[in-house]
Amino acid sequence: MSYFALQNVGFYLQDAYVQDWVDNTMLFLEVADVEQYWTELAALDLPGKYQGVRIMPIQQQAWGKEGFVHDPSGILWHIGEFTKA
Repeated sequence: MSYFALQNVGFYLQDAYVQDWVDNTMLFLEVADVEQYWTELAALDLPGKYQGVRIMPIQQQAWGKEGFVHDPSGILWHIGEFTKA
């Protein structure tokens, strides 16, 4: 098990793969500026470095903007920014 931390946010990763979990897992990461985040994410060239990674462009939604990343295990990450009221 590994722990990753950045500023006031952290999460654990475990070396385990359960197909049912992967097929039913979706994570949402809220960021303050999705455009800036996407520029930095694209610069990492994750699809070129890791098999199975896919990055989908940002889409405008009624509630804000989001882009999608499929990680190497197949989990779908939504990375988004809510419209400020």
